[in-house]
Amino acid sequence: MPVFDFNHSPENPKGPECTYTVFRSNASLTSVRQPILVLDNSSQNLLHHTSGVFTNPIKRTSFEFKDEGSAVSADILKIDARFVSLLKWLGENHINVRLSGAVREDGYAVYKIREIAFGGGSKLSAEDGFLQFMIDRLLASNAPTEEQPDEDEEETGDSMKLTSIQSITDFINCAGRTLPDNIRLWARRNLAVARSHEVSAEERRHAQRALSIMMNIQWKSNYFEAIDPDEARRILDEELYGMERVKQRIIETIIQINRTHTLPAYGLLLIGPAGTGKSQIAYAVARILKLPWTTLDMSSINDPEQLTGSSRIYANAKPGIIMDAFSMAGESNLVFIINELDKAASGKGNGNPADVLLTLLDNLGFTDNYIECMIPTVGVYPIATANDKDQISAPLMSRFAVIEIPDYTPEEKKVIFSRYALPKVLKRIGMKENECVLTPDGLDAVIDLHKNTSGIRDLEQAAEHIAANALYQIEVNHVDSVSFDAQMVRELLS
Repeated sequence: MPVFDFNHSPENPKGPECTYTVFRSNASLTSVRQPILVLDNSSQNLLHHTSGVFTNPIKRTSFEFKDEGSAVSADILKIDARFVSLLKWLGENHINVRLSGAVREDGYAVYKIREIAFGGGSKLSAEDGFLQFMIDRLLASNAPTEEQPDEDEEETGDSMKLTSIQSITDFINCAGRTLPDNIRLWARRNLAVARSHEVSAEERRHAQRALSIMMNIQWKSNYFEAIDPDEARRILDEELYGMERVKQRIIETIIQINRTHTLPAYGLLLIGPAGTGKSQIAYAVARILKLPWTTLDMSSINDPEQLTGSSRIYANAKPGIIMDAFSMAGESNLVFIINELDKAASGKGNGNPADVLLTLLDNLGFTDNYIECMIPTVGVYPIATANDKDQISAPLMSRFAVIEIPDYTPEEKKVIFSRYALPKVLKRIGMKENECVLTPDGLDAVIDLHKNTSGIRDLEQAAEHIAANALYQIEVNHVDSVSFDAQMVRELLS
């Protein structure tokens, strides 16, 4: 993504005016053309590797290093907006660093920063590798929507990181405005609780646990890169046989994303008999979107608290399943696969679990009772599956684009069994296709035996049974291959 310069000179009331400009970039890798910052090299003192410290943030304008024994200062000309807070933090803590860069026409472009331990400088954080971790996280984030002094940072002076209090502190300070505003303010409040001696040990433990969960999630924007429709079609054809109407609906969704660079307002609701590939469709969509996915089985949830988590007033309090999904995914953009939406039943008098989903599906944000912070859900794409749409409430139905999936015809089942199900099993168990074959009447017998079953799960199990029997005969009877006719199929599967 191209870099844009913003001639922005924020003022520091405690010292001289900052002289650098801030440029915005969403580049995920650094290079001479996509640097972290640019230093003034008019004196030509800066080499490929230069070691020193950033100045105290009261100045926030330069990098100090030694040149032939003398102290030299190079002004910072430009900074990637994502790294402003990190450089400020490095300066505040007098961290010795080594810069890697190259000379350009506009100055010395720094594309790598490493910590070095000498000269009595303090350790970056309580955990090794924190600086590289922090840089990687910032590169994976989006540029802040605006750049201005972090007034809330001046309020507490606190900083924080991933599991330990010190590391969470470091992380919050370095992340700066790459964190959503409400999450950054929430983190500072919880950090104050976690470090306070005026609350119980239980409250401190809960605050630290919540912080660890939230800071380990990459909070991404709702901007989506364009998706190649041809590649999407290839994935769909690879995963699904037939289903042209379903595939077209998914490609339509991809084209919409490419036009708006945001997810559609509605998720997908796949309705059809068991075994027709509804979950497989959902996994294929997650693969196309290049998002992590999580599953939510509504048939096993009978209490809304399972979804929303429990309040911290309880000693055994914990986050709900939805918050756990964000934590497991490690980012805020993901595909939520909600299985058996029609089985979302009323709980044990505590409310209806299905109603909790409405907040998630509205893309207005979700609040977990344990975390106590609104989680942005604009990057969540819900895909639900159900067997009976009559069992789904109208409010839930209105949140989805409904796709009804019919059962396969006998001819489609023949193709799926012979071209997909059986070859897949043979490949998995290390058999050649000519070692296990079916005659035409043998294939007809397989389909006839499963004419009263919906979907293809039973056909897949039949393929497993036939392949296992063929392997047995090859190993025990020492034959080269086995050909199953109708009689053999019926004797084996009946």
